[in-house]
Amino acid sequence: MRDSQARTTYLKDYRPPPFTIETTDLEFNLYEDYVLVVAKLLIKPNDGSDEPAPNALTLQGHELELRSLLINGRSLESDQFLMDDDSITIPGLSDLLEKPQQQFIVEIHTRIEPQKNTALEGLYKSKKIFCTQCEAEGFRRITYYLDRPDVMSRFTTTIRAEREKYPVLLSNGNNINSGIDEKNPDRHWVTWEDPFKKPSYLFALVAGDLVSLDDTFVTCSGQKVKLQIFVEEKDLDKCDHAMLSLKNAMAWDEEVYGREYDLEVYMIVAVDDFNMGAMENKGLNIFNTSCVLANPSTTSDSAFQRVEGVVAHEYFHNWSGNRVTCRDWFQLSLKEGFTVFRDSEFSADMGSRTVKRVEDVNFLKTVQFAEDAGPMAHSVRPDSYMEISNFYTVTVYEKGAEVVRMLSLI
Repeated sequence: MRDSQARTTYLKDYRPPPFTIETTDLEFNLYEDYVLVVAKLLIKPNDGSDEPAPNALTLQGHELELRSLLINGRSLESDQFLMDDDSITIPGLSDLLEKPQQQFIVEIHTRIEPQKNTALEGLYKSKKIFCTQCEAEGFRRITYYLDRPDVMSRFTTTIRAEREKYPVLLSNGNNINSGIDEKNPDRHWVTWEDPFKKPSYLFALVAGDLVSLDDTFVTCSGQKVKLQIFVEEKDLDKCDHAMLSLKNAMAWDEEVYGREYDLEVYMIVAVDDFNMGAMENKGLNIFNTSCVLANPSTTSDSAFQRVEGVVAHEYFHNWSGNRVTCRDWFQLSLKEGFTVFRDSEFSADMGSRTVKRVEDVNFLKTVQFAEDAGPMAHSVRPDSYMEISNFYTVTVYEKGAEVVRMLSLI
């Protein structure tokens, strides 16, 4: 029986992870009723931990069907590991590895059913599109992992699916290879490689029948970046403003912060059933369509401004959140509050600084002040939480941005 009692996580209890994951190689075989996932993790003891690595490895996982588990190519029997509703533990590592090793490979085969994933965390299906939402703890619904923001790894992802239904297969980083399945010509595959280490909450995957608005941006060092906004065909005529906003944000970040984009391609995918406004997954942002689509004949001025602000916010996360990320979730406002400040300054430079400031203060007074005056009041950096999903508040975002603004004026 699952223990439903709420558990409180305290900042004072933070400890560095005993292990790190140097590389993460993922393979997804997508089918209509299920997905087979193979994860190969190169794990080593954490040099940054003050304590010696334990003789057991615990990985987080939720609602997964484990098909097989291997260490250094050796399959483990069911009595060689322990499972509960939220984790898997491999005890006696020294015996399994036979001799002390600085690193070892854990291979995990799981089966998941995205079409039944009503939590909309991890990998799920939005109509006919596979997509992911892994912040804050969604990746553990895909495979067993050290699912915490201070474990950063280099990801390589291969996606396999039916060509006709899923012609577009996307993940983080750069597209390094693709082809037709040799055993089944109706299926194809694409491999993506992210050269920069990232935590699991920034992983993304999208597969579906999508079209894209394409453009390019030349960075300050002369690098040519391909820009793509993927949508359903019916929405293609509503992407121009989002593309212009993206290019303006890239130029502004170079000019104001000296931050240049660092991959060959930057992609945005708009999904109707996305459970957040937008998510800054490295190189592959996933948006709710309401935050991307805008047409002059049907969209208000305020909605145009919202698209501009949200597109810029997610792009700015490439540095304030992705390349420089949180140690733990108590530092959430360091990435979100700071990035809200950055997108506010961008919007002020794109329009009227006075009008933007009045709008921000009005929102703060009507929404955030009310939160501070009510039972949900909390600090920008709380000392504890019971459910991390409840941590995404106007206090962490908007009040956090005002703290950053104050610091910027000192």
